[in-house]
Order: sequence, then C-alpha cells, then structure tokens
Amino acid sequence: MNPAMTIRMLSRSSIGKKVLMAITGLVLFGFMVAHLLGNLLVFAGPEALNAYALHLRDLGPVLWVARGVLLVSILLHIWVSVRLTRENRAARRERYVVYHPSATTYAARTMMLSGLLLLAYLIYHVLHFTFRVINPSAAHFTDSLGRHDVYRMVVLGFQQWPVVLIYVVGVGMVCLHVSHGIGSTMQTLGINNERTIALFMQWGRLFALLIFLGYCSIPTAILLGAIH
Repeated sequence: MNPAMTIRMLSRSSIGKKVLMAITGLVLFGFMVAHLLGNLLVFAGPEALNAYALHLRDLGPVLWVARGVLLVSILLHIWVSVRLTRENRAARRERYVVYHPSATTYAARTMMLSGLLLLAYLIYHVLHFTFRVINPSAAHFTDSLGRHDVYRMVVLGFQQWPVVLIYVVGVGMVCLHVSHGIGSTMQTLGINNERTIALFMQWGRLFALLIFLGYCSIPTAILLGAIH
C-alpha cells in the first residue's frame, strides 16, 4: 500500500485522523530536536557551525527528501487539525450550560491558536534564515574557507531585540504546543494508559521546557554579547 493510499484510508475516520496527527507530530518533534542540536553548535564557534551547515548542503538529494517529508508532515498536521476541530464543533449539538476549563490544561485548550501562531513563526523563520528574504545580504556571507558563513548570519540576525522577541514568543508557542502534544500523541498511539498518562504529560512539559531554553539561549546569548 503506497503512502498516499494509507493517508486516504486514515483520513476517513476520526481515529485515523488522530493517528495521522500523532505521526506527523512525531516527525515534526524529531526535526525540532535535531534542528536544535545543530543550532547549538553556534556556541562552539564559527568553524563548528559552518562545517555542520556545509555537511547538510553536501547531503544533496537526501536533504531535499527530508525537506519534502517535513513539508508534507506540516501540511498534513494542519489539515487534520482543522478537520478534527470542525468535526468536534459539529458534534456538539448543544452548548455546555456550564463550562469547567479546569477539566483540561491551558495548552490543550489553545492547541489550535498555538498551532496557527506556530505556523506564522515558521514562515517568518524560513524567510529569515532559509530564503533570507528578511536579511538578503546574509546570502553572500562567506568564511575564510569559502563556505557560507552561517555563524555570521545567525549572529547578525539576532543583534536586534525585536527579532529576538519574535523568536522567543514564537518558540514559546512551539513549546506550548509540544507540552500537550507529546502526551496526546502517546495516548492516540496507545503507548500510555491510565497509570502512565500523567507521567507522559509531565515528560511533555519537561521536553517543552528544555526545547524552549535551548532555542532561546541562542538569540539571548547573541543579544547580550556572549556570542559575537
């Protein structure tokens, strides 16, 4: 069975959509962690970060396949999220007389909002560092070995506090999404149960906090002059 047919079959039921949401969420989470580990090389200096960037570029077709999988996962994640939200609203034939938000977490109640803000942040991030639309001069930076000077691009990109603020808020939305998404994914895939659900929710919050601190450490360190 090809992937397109599998996706079509899963999308026919609510459970199937939730499975698609969980799988694409795991793909995006894996990319987020790998991307963070690569970005943290900025603390090791220009040689380490620029060599890593060159290695990624030398992957050639493999890198483009990975980008394609990432893009498909993002689009599927958004599409399934919108479909499930509409189905849930349509299933509520009567409004709640009294709503008790304490029955769920803030992260769970704002998954759609944080997802939309996350999408806006990703678009800004891609325009900033991948396509360099926001900072076009960065496309011409090269180091002493003739490699694209990613280190210089990152440092110059985070020397203005409004840009740093955008990234901190954007990463905050990412982590708000992740804090609930990990536990929800484990539940959808049947990995947890009533005894372990609280543990997975705690792990989700912990992973979200670590990702937040990791990503925010880079622009904050640059803005404060610790990386120059």
